[in-house]
Amino acid sequence: MARYSRIEVAVTMAETGLVPLFYHKDTELCKKVLKACYDGGARILEFTNRGDFAHEVFQELNKYALKELPGMMLGVGSVTDAGTASLYLQLGANFVVTPVLREDIAIVCNRRKVLWSPGCGSLTEIARAEELGAEIVKVFPGSTLGPGFVKAIKGPCPWTSIMPTGGVSPDPDNLKSWFDAGVTCVGMGSKLITQSVLKRGDFDQLTADVRATLDTIQEVKPKQT
Repeated sequence: MARYSRIEVAVTMAETGLVPLFYHKDTELCKKVLKACYDGGARILEFTNRGDFAHEVFQELNKYALKELPGMMLGVGSVTDAGTASLYLQLGANFVVTPVLREDIAIVCNRRKVLWSPGCGSLTEIARAEELGAEIVKVFPGSTLGPGFVKAIKGPCPWTSIMPTGGVSPDPDNLKSWFDAGVTCVGMGSKLITQSVLKRGDFDQLTADVRATLDTIQEVKPKQT
C-alpha cells in the first residue's frame, strides 16, 4: 500500500514543482535513473505504464526506493482503467496519473486516500475532476493546450492546481511561461531524461540536469506574498 498520503504527495509536487516521467523495461536501468533523479533533488517520479510486464518492473523499483531512497515517492502514470490502478496500488503506488478523466479510477484511488491526477483538456473536465476529489489536475497534452490555456483556467478558477505534461522542457523560458501562467508543477519526460544520456549511461549528467531544472523552477516560480 502507499506509504504517503495524497496530501503529502500533493505538497511535495507543489514544493519541488517537478514530476519526472520515465519507463523502461530494464529494471536495473530504471533503478539508476531513479537514483540519479533522487540525487538531483527530485522526490517524486512517475513510472509510466507503457510496456508488457511494466507492473513487475514497478514492483522491483518501488521496493528499491523504499529500501534505498528515503522520502522518494514513486507513482504510476498512463493508467486507463480501474483494474490497472488497483494493481499498482497493491504494489505500493503513491499516486496515479491518467491520460484521461475516468471516474472508476477516482473511486479506486479515493477509497485508499491515494492522490490521482487525471488528464483533462477542458474546463468542464477539470471541474468534474475536482468534484471527484482530484487535488492536482493534469493538463494534457500540454504541447497542444499551452500556457495560455492554463492562464485562462486560473482566471475564473484560481483554486485549481494544474500539472501540464507534454510540451514542457528544462529550458528556463519554457518553464517560466508555465509557472507564470499559474501551474503548480510540471511533468517532464524525455526532455529531461534524454535518450542520449541513457545511451551513454551518463547518470551523473542526469543528476546534474535534474538539479539544474529544480533550481530553475525555484527561480521562475512566482513568490508567495
